[in-house]
Amino acid sequence: MSPTHIGQAPAPREPEHGHDGTGGDGALRSRRVLLASPRSFCAGVERAIEVVERVLAQRGSPVYVRKQIVHNTHVVRGLEQRGAVFVDELDQVPEGELVIFSAHGVSPAVRGEAAVRGLEVVDATCPLVTKVHSQARRFAARGETVVLIGHVGHEEVEGTFGEAPESTVVVETAEDVAALEVADPARVSYLTQTTLAVEETREVIEALRERFPALKDPPSEDICYATTNRQLSLEAIAGEADFVLVVGSDNSSNSVRLVEVCRRLGTPAYLIEDAGAVDPEWLRETETIGLTAGASAPEGLVEEVVEHLRTFGPLTVTEHATTVEDVYFAPPAAVRKQR
Repeated sequence: MSPTHIGQAPAPREPEHGHDGTGGDGALRSRRVLLASPRSFCAGVERAIEVVERVLAQRGSPVYVRKQIVHNTHVVRGLEQRGAVFVDELDQVPEGELVIFSAHGVSPAVRGEAAVRGLEVVDATCPLVTKVHSQARRFAARGETVVLIGHVGHEEVEGTFGEAPESTVVVETAEDVAALEVADPARVSYLTQTTLAVEETREVIEALRERFPALKDPPSEDICYATTNRQLSLEAIAGEADFVLVVGSDNSSNSVRLVEVCRRLGTPAYLIEDAGAVDPEWLRETETIGLTAGASAPEGLVEEVVEHLRTFGPLTVTEHATTVEDVYFAPPAAVRKQR
């Protein structure tokens, strides 16, 4: 099995005799878990989930949500069980109904479609994504080419690009920058997706600055505090771990970036949905396991992984905190009524 896996972890196998993650001799062995902190939900994810919960409490079901409210299978499934209906496009929402926009944001074209269809909109876009949208509009209004660093096809990138499609180009890598053509090299600015890997993004920005010396920066860092904090907290433990488990869904950009951070540091890593995806074979000859979770993964899933690991022998759990997060984003005014 490849020591590093990016994407969904393979389905776990039932342990065979002598291959139960204990080193092959059938005896339980002691291990330790290093918990990275911060991990799991960020303020933007908490706010988006709270929006759906409040609307369900106030309106009852069904409540329509465009795209996944956040990129986590367990969160989406739990809200579906309570009456949320997730749709890919607005034409799946009956005219005149209420629809919630996800944390990743939408383009002006989507907002226009909602207005044409008479939909009542509750916007759960993360305020940090909204900030990037505002910057895109401002840069484009100055007559600049806006270079958006991000992953093509990601919902956040689609929404930001839609703010100024005639003025915006999307790049993912330094190689993309080398092939970039713009109308005026002296009038170029850049923005980034909020959930990118910090080091890789820095490389792309350096490539942009080399090609366009007059490049204008955004007023503040676009990669959000939560993405940065989770990557730094993971870096603090990765060197001590035999491998790292990252709890998160495979469509979660910030979760996949955590796996990539580990690989760049030389530490094997697996992206897992939950405890059921832990393969006992990973635990053979293992003494130290790093554990973290993407910003859209519930903390309860991390706790379940720890309890599952205890079934393979005595476990010492140590939390390594690199910072404390106290950010809170209030829900939009439309849903601030008392439940």
